Amino acid sequence: MNPKVILSFVLMLTMSFGFAQTKEELLAQKTEKQALANAAQAEANAIQAQIDALPGWKKGAFGVIGGSFSSFNNWYSQGTPNNSTGNIGVNFNAFANKLEDAYFWRNSLTVNLAWVKFDDKDNPNDDDSFRPSTDVFNVSSLYGRKLSDKWAASALGEYRTTLLNNFNDPGYLDLGVGFTWTPTDNLVVVIHPLNYNFVFADNDAVFNSSLGAKVVADYTRQIGAVNFKSNLSAFYSYEDSDLSNWTWTNAFSYTLWKNLGVGFDFALRSNKQEALNYAYGLYNPTAVPLQTEPTFDNVDNDLQTYYTVGLTYKF
Repeated sequence: MNPKVILSFVLMLTMSFGFAQTKEELLAQKTEKQALANAAQAEANAIQAQIDALPGWKKGAFGVIGGSFSSFNNWYSQGTPNNSTGNIGVNFNAFANKLEDAYFWRNSLTVNLAWVKFDDKDNPNDDDSFRPSTDVFNVSSLYGRKLSDKWAASALGEYRTTLLNNFNDPGYLDLGVGFTWTPTDNLVVVIHPLNYNFVFADNDAVFNSSLGAKVVADYTRQIGAVNFKSNLSAFYSYEDSDLSNWTWTNAFSYTLWKNLGVGFDFALRSNKQEALNYAYGLYNPTAVPLQTEPTFDNVDNDLQTYYTVGLTYKF
């Protein structure tokens, strides 16, 4: 065999073996560095937990922005072949909590707004503007003097209304005192047996203020790139159960890159006063046959819901 061929073959085997060794060495180095990085991240998380446990203000905010737009021209397979549509939704959650050894002061804000439009280009008389579809505003402030590590005597103020349509009609202001239980750093449970629910509205025949009990459960947590917040706010009227109401809101966000990510919000609500007020808006006593006048006894208190899906920005 030609010596040059043998030499070339040996060189090729040597290079291949060298590359194989280099890959194995690189993989070993990667494993070692990853183990060091995991250990450093665990130490950083432990330090951050110590920082979070220190007295002082803790602040944060995150939100969801969702939107879609479309336009059709001569799309004859649908009933409205020429139209343009759009949906825009914005949700914002923020908190500012002052946590001290002897007391705490927790403040939160939730705003959820959405607009929708459907423009029939062949109908010059239709409404081609963006109209509000979701309209939620909630702000609360909770102050407590600690009785133990888990319990505190507390006072709560919470205000709920809409911003885009019918501001403060209705509007709800809860003021009450009682106790707050904090079994973990992320969970706050408010139990106020003495609470007055002020209701502001133009329709006094439907909306009434009353004395009752207030219960609020709030769970807020961040795990890596995931932010999660769930809040249940319930009022039980001592005067009449028809004046009771509850709202459960949930917000999720996942950070994909820097402060940008994806999010999902949804909420459930039950409020018989609002259901009756809506039924009054549809009531027409001159209709034939005569409609039955809506009352608390015959109105359907259907479950209220909303959800928003879209991009998020972490503030």
